[in-house]
Amino acid sequence: MTAPRLLHCGDTAISVDFGNVIDLDVNAGVQALDAALAANPFPGVIETVPTYRALMVHFDPATCRIEALSAHLLKLRAGLDISQRTPRRWRVPVAYGGEHGEDLTDMAVFCGLSIAQIVETHAAPVYTVMMIGFLPGFSYLGGLDARLARPRRDVPRARIPASSISIGGAQTAIGSVEGPSGWHLIGRTPALPFLPRRDPVFLFDAGDEICFHPISDREWHDLAGRSADGAAVVERLA
Repeated sequence: MTAPRLLHCGDTAISVDFGNVIDLDVNAGVQALDAALAANPFPGVIETVPTYRALMVHFDPATCRIEALSAHLLKLRAGLDISQRTPRRWRVPVAYGGEHGEDLTDMAVFCGLSIAQIVETHAAPVYTVMMIGFLPGFSYLGGLDARLARPRRDVPRARIPASSISIGGAQTAIGSVEGPSGWHLIGRTPALPFLPRRDPVFLFDAGDEICFHPISDREWHDLAGRSADGAAVVERLA
């Protein structure tokens, strides 16, 4: 892993930049540094925000010297071992196509695969939650099969259903709340990644692993009712 760049973001934050790529190893470094900083806190640090390739560290400049914080971050970085990660792994039910994924048929035509092959190919990998963002609980996943990559829609939709499973470029994602999207909708999970009245409010965290499990329309409606009552309806595998 190459040495990261420390980028000053005004006088209240540092971005620890691991590289300008979408890469699982780069992202693992970001997650490992976030965990190391949590285990070895520095006085004055307020919040950390892990992204695809960088860790944003917010701090109070009245109680924290940026030079000292920078040295602490570089020391933690030097001791990182991404091979020691023990991420949580979730089995997430998904109803593909139909009312839950209106773009699935078009995806099959674009990719030159049958609908069944699209579902099988999409559900096969173990994905990594590389980042939470855009909307509360929106999970960007790494690990999409390259055969399913497709440029985003020319005209975004103003609103898509909560918990939609979509593909945009070389990425797939688990949506959270209703909102705009230019991604292609292929399915929907009955799980609610963001539910303010539930503990925990957020179902997934950056660094978690996701396995998709295809379910029927009938199963989706049954699980969606349970999810609305606060049940997680996902299975913890590890």
